[in-house]
Amino acid sequence: MFQRLLPDQLVNTVYDIDLQALAARGVRGIITDLDNTLVSAKTPHATPELMEWLNRVRQIGFKVVILSNNSSARVAKFAEPLGIPFVPSARKPRHSAFRKALQLLGLEPGAAAVVGDQMLTDVFGGRRMGLHTILVSPISPKEEGMMTRVNRSIEKIARARLRKRGLWPLNQKEER
Repeated sequence: MFQRLLPDQLVNTVYDIDLQALAARGVRGIITDLDNTLVSAKTPHATPELMEWLNRVRQIGFKVVILSNNSSARVAKFAEPLGIPFVPSARKPRHSAFRKALQLLGLEPGAAAVVGDQMLTDVFGGRRMGLHTILVSPISPKEEGMMTRVNRSIEKIARARLRKRGLWPLNQKEER
């Protein structure tokens, strides 16, 4: 059961993703979460470091779409200045949200990866759709809402069970 929450890749931040390796495996699009994946939940705009990373992503040839459970106002304020299409109020892990993101990318699931900080929304939803899943550590867990904190408690149990089966790295930080 918990194996459906197991990401294909586990990295600390988006900056640690090996973009060349991702492209080599046939990935041409990145579906990314916003809050605590790209920036903290309280950061309204992209940081200079993130803008540089997004430029590199585009130079390699990736298309990008933001898929967020947050409100349209929050996501639009962040994504529109960057020219990134987005799906707000996505209700991840629902299939329809991921299908809409794939449609915006113009790609099939095998040609896209999903990047996010939550196992229950980003990883589970991405795996169900056949996407390559990349889990990042949350940028600022102290700024999370109540539902995300509930999800984190469930994720902690899932990680412990996966670790018992030898499927989760022993040295991975527990704060995830």
